[in-house]
Amino acid sequence: MKLAHHLSIKNGHLLINGQDCVALAEKYGTPLYVTSEDRVVEQFESYKKALGARYQKVQVLFAAKANGNLALMRALAERGAGADVFSSGELYLALEAGMAPERLLFNGSSKTPADLKLAVEKGVKVSLDSLDELHQLEAVAAAAGKTVKVSFRVNPALEVPTHPKIATGLATSKFGIPHREIPAAYREALACRHIQPVGIHCHIGSQILDIEPFVRAAEVMVRVAKELTGMGVKLEFMDLGGGLGIPYHHDTDPAPTAEDYAAKVVPVFKAGVEACGITPELWVEPGRSLVADSTVLLTRVNSTKKAHKRFANVDAGFNLLIRPAMYDSYHEVIVANKADAPLDTEYTVTGPICETGDILAPDRKLPELAAGDIIAVLDAGAYGYAMASQYNSRPRCPEVLIRGTQAGLMRRGESLSDIRAAMERPPWQL
Repeated sequence: MKLAHHLSIKNGHLLINGQDCVALAEKYGTPLYVTSEDRVVEQFESYKKALGARYQKVQVLFAAKANGNLALMRALAERGAGADVFSSGELYLALEAGMAPERLLFNGSSKTPADLKLAVEKGVKVSLDSLDELHQLEAVAAAAGKTVKVSFRVNPALEVPTHPKIATGLATSKFGIPHREIPAAYREALACRHIQPVGIHCHIGSQILDIEPFVRAAEVMVRVAKELTGMGVKLEFMDLGGGLGIPYHHDTDPAPTAEDYAAKVVPVFKAGVEACGITPELWVEPGRSLVADSTVLLTRVNSTKKAHKRFANVDAGFNLLIRPAMYDSYHEVIVANKADAPLDTEYTVTGPICETGDILAPDRKLPELAAGDIIAVLDAGAYGYAMASQYNSRPRCPEVLIRGTQAGLMRRGESLSDIRAAMERPPWQL
């Protein structure tokens, strides 16, 4: 199995950033998320370098939904990252991490009045998803005596090669305004007294392993930009979204890089804006490709069982990593304490949740397993802890961050008392 360079095997143990995963599991307990800050920073810098080499005005926004841990967002903020935020909570974390308000874009198809009020208060740009939302934001901004900079989210109506649940630019998607209706939306925004349209935004999906759909989206965006410019819209930025995938099947998936993306997309963008006679900032919003392979989920084998197949029952389930159950997603697994042992026994790795679908890794060739072994689920940094829950009243696990030779908690594990912390006793039960 091909491993990214921050992962290695030594004396039979899996290492991340040179740290022994087995030792980390013993120190912090399992289940346990372990993340390499260095890897996240490396991936972020690769976007800045690849895009910046081809166009001067670039801003990389982190798609905060992929992994909302404050420590990671702080590490990215230190290097000039902004963020694509999808809720008041993500906005709060981005600002807490030190990200500048002008480098944030409040995205989303169903913002609440409280979301819009917070965006106005903090001076954050808003990506509008409907005309209804435009007029709601106008009212909020008017009440605050402020003007809000906005973009509209364009639905480019593109078919993309990814799971249907994460294809966001389809004609049938809930996201955005159909591209043919975008000029009318901007005309309406120009008529508002407290709205300043300064950008245009799209996002076509996630876990896309082919660059061509991004090229087609850029072509749609520059065509729309030309029409908007002719209407008098002064575009300060164009956000082409994120969605670049990663090779979850390490040995077979194609692995497009930020360099591959920039080499094909930026020329289309650059030619398009030059034809418009404008020089807006180029914004992109990677999430998965920044953080996914930075992280392993360590989980301990509770027991093994032979029935119609061999099962390895572990202490992490879809309460902590829901992707396999929700999307039939594949994650490579390595037995961290037997990382160089022969792969001679087939197991299905199952979690402790009371659901038949709680399977992390079906039918994998692994070493002979026993209770106490530590399994590492790879590429767990995107939509892992971010989508975790307390289902079955299970506390969520801790997260550890590694930087160089240092390791420390970036989120403590929950206790049993945390499960009932937000619950209240109704007055009739007193």
